[in-house]
Amino acid sequence: MFFSLIIPVYNRPDEVDELLESLSHSTYPEIFEIVLVEDGSTLVCKDVAQKYGDTLNISYYYKKNSGPGDSRNYGMQKARGNYFIIFDSDCIIPTQYLSEVDKALKQNYVDCFGGPDKALDSFSDIQKAINFAMTSFLTTGGIRGGSEKIDKFQPRSFNMGLSRKAFEASKGFGNIHPGEDPDLSIRLWNLGFETKLFPNAYVYHKRRIDWKKFSIQVNKFGKARPILNSWYPKYNKLTFFFPSVFIIGFFTSVVLLFIFNFDYLLQLYFFYFFVLFLVSSYQNRSVKIGYLSIIAVWKQFYGYGLGFIKSYYMVIILKQKPQEAFPELFFKV
Repeated sequence: MFFSLIIPVYNRPDEVDELLESLSHSTYPEIFEIVLVEDGSTLVCKDVAQKYGDTLNISYYYKKNSGPGDSRNYGMQKARGNYFIIFDSDCIIPTQYLSEVDKALKQNYVDCFGGPDKALDSFSDIQKAINFAMTSFLTTGGIRGGSEKIDKFQPRSFNMGLSRKAFEASKGFGNIHPGEDPDLSIRLWNLGFETKLFPNAYVYHKRRIDWKKFSIQVNKFGKARPILNSWYPKYNKLTFFFPSVFIIGFFTSVVLLFIFNFDYLLQLYFFYFFVLFLVSSYQNRSVKIGYLSIIAVWKQFYGYGLGFIKSYYMVIILKQKPQEAFPELFFKV
């Protein structure tokens, strides 16, 4: 199997340098290619690509800005492989990654897979706290962290594999962002393809975002979900409503405390956050990261929950067209 690694990038040459450095140490014995797609950047990574030209098989393309989904499609159209692996530019790849993917595909072939993400010791405390919020079983059900207790896995494009056959049948990613990942997964299911989680094919996801950017990101995640539910009602789940219910319940518990002196519901919330603190502190061997994880989880639920409520009202209740209600979620291709 010939792997083509598809990496869209926008103004992140330093990230690409770290990613290519990690790939230069790959222990995978077969030849693979790397397709870098510069998505209209003003800070280009062409010099970085040339830096690794003697050690890696790299193709570099520059195109006008059209978003990560279209850039991935562009890269897959240019690629020579029969199986594509898609990374975000802020990932660091373990040396054994491609070997683990190769082994998993030989044992149980699927046309689309996804892998979890982890944090390196060198990541900042905030990056580790956000990683905990995004991967813990206590927050997202562990989906991004490698849990297999789910019926159908929806790969995420920071660490995703797609066969050429599946790409050509589905036409790849749509122009919604975020949300292009589950959109593609569902269209693949409807075409008869299977998706699977490869727990050992993890990457180190070095999210270079601060609290403000994280809040904006998860808010967009929340807005995208009702749009996807309106497109594919068959795959709607009650769990998608959980962050919104969580936020409404929290503010209800505060009101109950001040008006009726009823504190039992609020105690449940404090217990939940205390458990988060203990688990994150233990996993990260840091009380500070445990504390920061509480902040990350709150921002995650608050941002996603409010975004979900707003989108649900406008798209599901008012029946507005998603592109008109939330134009910021759609790239013009």
